[in-house]
Amino acid sequence: MPQRDQLEVDVLFVGAGPASLAGAMLLAQRARDAGRPLEILVIEKGGEIGNHAFSGAVLDPRALDELVPDWRDDAQSPVDAPVGGDQLWFLTQGGKIKAPVTPPMMNNHGNYVTSLQRIVTWLAARAERSGAQVFPAFPGQELLWEGERVVGVRTGDKGRDKDGQPKSNYEPGADILAKIVILGEGPRGTLAKQAIAKLDLDAQSEPQVYATGVKELWQCPAGTLQAGNVIHTLGYPNDFDTFGGGWIYSMSSDILDIGFVTGLDAKDPTMDPHNQLQRFKLHPAVRPMLEGAKLLRYGAKAIPEGGLWAMPRGYADGLLLIGDSGGFLNGMRLKGIHLAMKSGMLAAETAWEALQAERFDAAQLAAYRTTFERSWAFDELRGARNFHQGFNGGLVAGMLNVGLGMVTGGRGFGIADKLPGEAGYLRMEKRGYRPKESPRAAIDNVVTFDKLTDVYKSGTMHEEDQPCHLLIADTNVCRDRCTVEYGNPCGYFCPAAVYEPLFEKTNRHVEGRLQINFTNCVHCKTCDIADPYQIITWVPPQGGEGPVYTGM
Repeated sequence: MPQRDQLEVDVLFVGAGPASLAGAMLLAQRARDAGRPLEILVIEKGGEIGNHAFSGAVLDPRALDELVPDWRDDAQSPVDAPVGGDQLWFLTQGGKIKAPVTPPMMNNHGNYVTSLQRIVTWLAARAERSGAQVFPAFPGQELLWEGERVVGVRTGDKGRDKDGQPKSNYEPGADILAKIVILGEGPRGTLAKQAIAKLDLDAQSEPQVYATGVKELWQCPAGTLQAGNVIHTLGYPNDFDTFGGGWIYSMSSDILDIGFVTGLDAKDPTMDPHNQLQRFKLHPAVRPMLEGAKLLRYGAKAIPEGGLWAMPRGYADGLLLIGDSGGFLNGMRLKGIHLAMKSGMLAAETAWEALQAERFDAAQLAAYRTTFERSWAFDELRGARNFHQGFNGGLVAGMLNVGLGMVTGGRGFGIADKLPGEAGYLRMEKRGYRPKESPRAAIDNVVTFDKLTDVYKSGTMHEEDQPCHLLIADTNVCRDRCTVEYGNPCGYFCPAAVYEPLFEKTNRHVEGRLQINFTNCVHCKTCDIADPYQIITWVPPQGGEGPVYTGM
C-alpha cells in the first residue's frame, strides 16, 4: 500500500463551483467575525479554478446580493451585461413563432448574462481573501468512512500508467480528514454517487432526471451584437417526444453564446445532443446570426432537471450535498447558479452551528434541510416541482402542465400535488441492431462541426498513459446485448466521440470491441447517466486534466 499524506481540516468542500465557493466564503467570514480560526479547504479536479465551470448562463443575482451586497461596485465584477431583452421562439422546421408575451418564469429582467468560469474565478479569490484555502488539480476519488459516517476524502493518484502501475513520477493521493465533508461536485458527482448509494439518500426521492447542455461560443464581427439580448427556443430540432430547447445569448465584445439542451430521457437511442446543436444552428432563424462569425469554444455538461421531488436527502453523518450534486436547479427557469450559491450558503450556516456545538452527526446536520425549507430557494423549487415530469407525455402535455402549474402554484397535473418521475434511461426504446438514425446535420466546417473539431475547441487534454477513467462493469453487455437491443447508443449520446462501438453482427453472433477514446472526454457525465444498462461509471482522471472552459 502506498504511503499517503494526511491532512486534517475542519470543513472540506469538494468541487470549486458556485455552491462550494459561496459556502466556503460565508463560513470563513463567520469564523473570522467570531474570532475562531477554522481550517476550510476547497478542492477542485480542474487544473485551474474555473477550467471545468460550464453553464448557459443567465445569472439571477439574488444569492450573490446576499453574499456580496456591494458586488456591483467591484471593478472585477464577474457579470457580463444586464439582460436588455427577452424573447421566446417556437421553431418549426422552416420558421419561427415568436411568443407575444414572455412567460413569467422566462422573464430575465434584473438578471445578467455571464460566464460561469468568470464567476467561480472571482468567487475563489473572494473565498481565499476571507480565509478559505482553494486547491485546484485535486480530484476527490473516494469517500473515507468510519462505519456509516463520512470522515474525509481520498484524492486521486497521479503518475499511474494505463495498466494502473506506478510510473517514475507516481504520487499517491492524499487523505483529507474533515469534521464535515460538503460535496459540490456538480451533476452526478463521483463522491455524491457513492454516498447516495451507500446510505440510500434517494430512498424517499423520485429518480433524478437529466438533460445534456451543449454549447459553443462564437466571435461575431465587431459591432454586430447588442450585449444582453436573451433568446430561448422550443421545438425544432427536437421532435415532440424529446425534452429540450435552445438558447442564444449576446455577450459583450460581440460574442454569441449559443447552446442546446437535449433530455436524457429521450426515447430514441440515436438521439445525439451534439448533433442537435449543429441542426439548431442551421435553422433559418439562427444561421444568419453566425454569418461572418468564428467558433471560439465548445463544451457540454449534464443538467439535473428532476426538481424538488428528485432531490436526495442532503445530509448524513459528517456529510452535506450542495449545488447540482444535491439537485438545486430550476429547470423551468433554466437557472441553477443562484440556487447552487444559496445551497452552499445554507450548508455553511449549518456547518457553523455544528462546529459551535461540536456535533457532526445526521441529527445535527438535519438543520440543513430545515433552513432550506424556510428559504426562498425552497419556495422557488416548490413552484417548479412538477415541471420536468409533465414532459413525460411529450412537448404539448409538458407545456399544458407548465401553464396549469402557473395558476396552481406548481401543482400542474399533479392531482396529489406530485407527479411521478422516471429515470431517463428507462425510457429509451429498444430498436435493434443499427436503428434508423435521427436526422443528421450536414457538416460544413463553417457553421457546423464534427465532434472531434468541437472537442479540440473545448481545450480538453488528458495524458494517454493513465488508467481509463470511464469504467465499464461488463463489456460483454455492450457486445452481446446493447448492440442487438439498442444499437450502441453510447456512440450517439456522448458529445465528445469518446465511445466508438466497433461491433459487427456475423451469423448469430456479434464480434468486435468497444473502443474508448477517454482522452476526448469533456467531463459532462452523460454516459454515466444515459447508459441503458447503468454499467458505466465516470470517475475523475488524474488531477488537473480535462477541458479548459475559458469564458464558458
